[in-house]
Amino acid sequence: MSANSAESARSVEARSVEVVLVKGGRTKIRYAAELLSDDGARIAVRAPWAGDGVRDFGFVRFEAGDVFTEYYWRDRWYAVKEVRDATGALKGWYCDVTRPATLSGAELVVEDLDLDLWRSADGTDVRRLDEDEFEESGLARRDPAAAAAALTALDELEALATVEDGLESLLA
Repeated sequence: MSANSAESARSVEARSVEVVLVKGGRTKIRYAAELLSDDGARIAVRAPWAGDGVRDFGFVRFEAGDVFTEYYWRDRWYAVKEVRDATGALKGWYCDVTRPATLSGAELVVEDLDLDLWRSADGTDVRRLDEDEFEESGLARRDPAAAAAALTALDELEALATVEDGLESLLA
């Protein structure tokens, strides 16, 4: 049994984990989250906005009081984050293209591959993000198989984001 499989067999009641987002071989951000579930394939956590101050993308603002319910997979190349404001109103879904997640002890480690997707709460705004960063990262040259998996994941997320209840079906 792998460490990840053993981890999924443990109770997740009131358990805290630390989400570690790695990008380009360095830790980009680390934050505490509440482990909601772990079924062996998908890990769900909830955390308040962990950024410094407000992050205004123009199409959405992440700010103090926002709550992220984040879904990570051990066998998929993405993470889906449901974003709600301080009142509980849904802002939308922010999706990161990542290598499959690993949970070891109290650390959930995810490697960000630069590609992202946003879908607004009402579904009228679906946009691919950071394709220029992905190109500049050189992943296609260094690891063509990973780059292909990342692009396939982004296409899959976009297809799900453009149909009613598509992203939501991943989270049920």
